[in-house]
Amino acid sequence: MSYVITIDGPAGAGKSTVAKDVARALGINYLDTGAIYRAIALILYESEVRPNDDYIMREALSKVRIELNGKSVLVNGFDVTGEIRTPMVDELASMYSAVPSVRKALLSLQKEQELHGSIVAEGRDVGSVVFPGAKAKFFLTASPEARAKRRYSERVSNGKPADYDEILRSIIERDKNDSSREISPLTMPDGAIYVDTSDMTEQEAVHYILDKVKEVIPNEAK
Repeated sequence: MSYVITIDGPAGAGKSTVAKDVARALGINYLDTGAIYRAIALILYESEVRPNDDYIMREALSKVRIELNGKSVLVNGFDVTGEIRTPMVDELASMYSAVPSVRKALLSLQKEQELHGSIVAEGRDVGSVVFPGAKAKFFLTASPEARAKRRYSERVSNGKPADYDEILRSIIERDKNDSSREISPLTMPDGAIYVDTSDMTEQEAVHYILDKVKEVIPNEAK
């Protein structure tokens, strides 16, 4: 029998890496909802469709096809995996994800993933809106400073320009926008287990979540 595990939390909390490792350990699928929103935000911005152009937005969305192909994210057949992991797209995703027509268009796409078997889904409203009936829910977070340090180290290690103060400012602003938006604000889902990773390594967070999953759904998660 298939099941869903959700991991919600703010930007830079390490959700993607932790969710991937949890999915790999359990031998089930991984759903990166953040990548979907980033891809949509990028294509809309590059098409000069702004968040306040609702009619044009809906028209543009009807022509967009997104595919999650392993580690790659494709928009209308084009690989945008590298392009969506930038500070600019961080901010674009926050803006566009607050638009009702964007969230409505992508909600069904996300829900459909459950039809393909058990999944670990990560995002900002997967436990509260997309999969409210998930068997195991987690809210993964860390202090803004800890998240900024991780983003900074990640960019430096990848040879990309990085400014700690700018990253911290962006994270604080993103938290504010995500938590105060009218549609699906960032919040801790009902029944979710709170996990503060400020002083945890990624692997410690993975092991903690796996232990909790086996407590909540012992028959499926072996």
